[in-house]
Amino acid sequence: MFNDISKPSSTLRFSIITATNNSAETIDKCLNSIASQTYQNIEHIVIDSVSSDNTLEKIKKHSFRNLRIISEIDDGIYDALNKGIRNSTGDIIGFLHSDDFFSNNKVVENIIKVFEDDNSVSAVYGDCEYFSKNNHHKIIRKWRSRSFNSKLLKNGWMPPHTALYLKKEVMQSVGGFDKSYKISGDYMCILKIFSKKNFRSYYISKVLIKMRMGGASNGSLYRIFLKTKEDWRALRANNFSFFSSFRAIILKNLSKIVQFL
Repeated sequence: MFNDISKPSSTLRFSIITATNNSAETIDKCLNSIASQTYQNIEHIVIDSVSSDNTLEKIKKHSFRNLRIISEIDDGIYDALNKGIRNSTGDIIGFLHSDDFFSNNKVVENIIKVFEDDNSVSAVYGDCEYFSKNNHHKIIRKWRSRSFNSKLLKNGWMPPHTALYLKKEVMQSVGGFDKSYKISGDYMCILKIFSKKNFRSYYISKVLIKMRMGGASNGSLYRIFLKTKEDWRALRANNFSFFSSFRAIILKNLSKIVQFL
């Protein structure tokens, strides 16, 4: 069961948004990792794309007062996440995919502490690990980030999107996700946010999220091609020059190779 949140430990509310689509095989671990968090002022919004399996039944078994479920047809993953943003009431927004989970029970507590200690921080992010599709103890890929500076964007850098937590007003200021993107909507959003003047972020040098291998961006050669094409469009839309865009895409893809070593 979820933690009792009748007595919030902080005035900052943390909204977790999860998009589901026939996620019955993996949703329990995702939900349990939220339930185990020591921080209690959490709102969980599930956007379900009318699952035909027993995803919703499993979610409802975990029901608590700040769990909200919206089940309706959507126009892709970014449309679903935008619905979550619009329906959220939290001060801080994060996304936890249905087949991923928090690395430990103090992840949210540690994130909130940063925002509480320094109100000028707009974003907090950390590291993530990808595990084998059939064995969450077998780590395949390690995504280690670093403290942000503006030059990193030209090198194709981005924080792990599922380990990124933003003030709601910052997310709203860029209009959420551009749903014309099928794969790179998160990259587009990050470029817009991290390119803002006077933007301040904080890097937690710890693994915050465990992710299952087999995401939409690398499932086939076609998906890789589509992602590269969308990455290029996102860079150009954010005023990166032809050369800078080319450089960023090359370095972005090369950085992924290191994550497997």
